[in-house]
Formats: sequence, structure tokens, C-alpha cells
Amino acid sequence: MPNGLGYLRRPMEVEVILERLDSAIVAAFKAGREIMDVYGSEVLVERKKDDSPLTEADTRAHEAIAVILGRTGLPVLSEEGRHTPPTERWSWRSYWLVDPLDGTREFVKRNGEFTVNIALMQHNGEPGSANGSAVPMAGVLYAPVKDILYFAWKGGGAYRQHKATYQAGNTMKERVTLSERLPLERSDAAFTILASRSHRDADTDAFIRRKEQEHDRINLLGMGSALKFGLMAEGTADAYPRFAPTMEWDTAAGQIICEEVGLSVVDIATEKPMRYNKTELVNHGFIVQ
Repeated sequence: MPNGLGYLRRPMEVEVILERLDSAIVAAFKAGREIMDVYGSEVLVERKKDDSPLTEADTRAHEAIAVILGRTGLPVLSEEGRHTPPTERWSWRSYWLVDPLDGTREFVKRNGEFTVNIALMQHNGEPGSANGSAVPMAGVLYAPVKDILYFAWKGGGAYRQHKATYQAGNTMKERVTLSERLPLERSDAAFTILASRSHRDADTDAFIRRKEQEHDRINLLGMGSALKFGLMAEGTADAYPRFAPTMEWDTAAGQIICEEVGLSVVDIATEKPMRYNKTELVNHGFIVQ
């Protein structure tokens, strides 16, 4: 896989993407501070129209991210923000796709398995449709409790950084130097499958049974939120099937991080890489492997 900061064809394109990626990391860290401020106190849970949980942390993280990313001049499509009609969204050449707190159920349980997800999206030249017309160009996953940052950009590779906020003042070039290039070396030979802690279903169980027939040893690893994309990119696991519903902001950042280590994130309905800015923002099922 090509390395470094100069892989994209036009140097200015690299410069712009890295500048925006830096803004995304700053926004993720700020959101993380807001989340942790609430995490240490009593958590009050409301219910949205779809019965999913909403906390003060979701709202504060969204507001922090919206302010910082708003300075880039790009539209921000966030789970907790205004849900823009598709006809307006389809006119966007580039935009931010954000989940301010992915894994609210895990946040409420206080198990640390939640993330801030931010993806830089780009129109792929196709007409807006139910199948999507945008792809991720850069992505950030930040786990505030663990202070672990995953980040990637198109053609530049994927990276993991521990104690990430201690490096908050570095340039992107310095951050890359201080981070681990993914995937990491792995010693366990067993075929490892990632499954959601909160959304296990019959299709996932069927997928696991098929893999048990194909491999001598199977390990199952439960994990909440988009951290599963990070573990896939690390090389900790071999497959992440997800058949229960997700939203576009749940997956875009994780997709580019996984793709930059050579993995595929395939929409099971189209059998092609997942695309975004669909008429409806609900994803089809997908498999990462």
C-alpha cells in the first residue's frame, strides 16, 4: 500500500484533506471533553422518536463539533443536528458526517465503549439516489475514556494513537510520526468475529455458524460502538458482520479507516462498497472483512 502524505495526485488536495482532518481531530477531542464531563456525573436519559437514548453528552458533543467544523465552511450532517432534505444534501460537493456520541447505550452503562465519529465526505459524481452518491475521504474515531484516536485519509493509510490528547498540539505530519501505522502484527491464528453488544440478531448468528464450518477455530469478540471498526483496522479481528439497522454517521469514518488497511466494507444489498448521502440515511446491512 502506498505510504505517506504525498500519495494523492495533487499536492493541494493532500494539503486540504489534511487541514480538514486536523479540524476533525480537534473537534473530536473537544467533544470528548464534553462527553467526559457528563460521564462523571449522574446521566439522565431521554428517548428520541425512534426510542433510541439521548443524553446531555450527545447534545454537548454535537454543539462542540458543530462550532469547530462550522469554521471549515462545509455543511455538517450530524445525528443530533438538523436533518437536511435529500434534495439539498445532493447539492453538496463535500460535507461532514458526524455521530457526536456513537454508543450511547454503552455510555449509559459506563463501560467505556463509545466513540466520537467524524468523516469528511465527497460527492462521487453520480446523481443523488437511494443508493448514495458520496464516499468518505477521511475519518476520525475517538474513544474518550481510552483516549485512543484512530484516523485515516484516502491514500494515506490508517493510524492509531494512544494518549492522543497529549499530542493535541502537533501538526498532522507530527501526529502521523507519533502514531502506529495499521494494521498491527497479530499472533492469534483463530478466526475472530466481532459482534455488537447491543444489537445481536439471527442473521449474525447464521454468519457465525457459516464461519464455524469454514475455520478450525472461531473466536467471538463483543464490542460496542464504532470501536469495532478500529479493532478491524488493527487486525485484531477478521470479520465484522452487521445486519441490524445503522445510520450513515455510524459507519463512514470507520469505513475509510478500514479501507485504508485493505479491508472491504460491503453493502450486502448492492454487494458493493458502502456509499452515502442516500435518500434515506439508514444503512443496509454490511460486512467488514
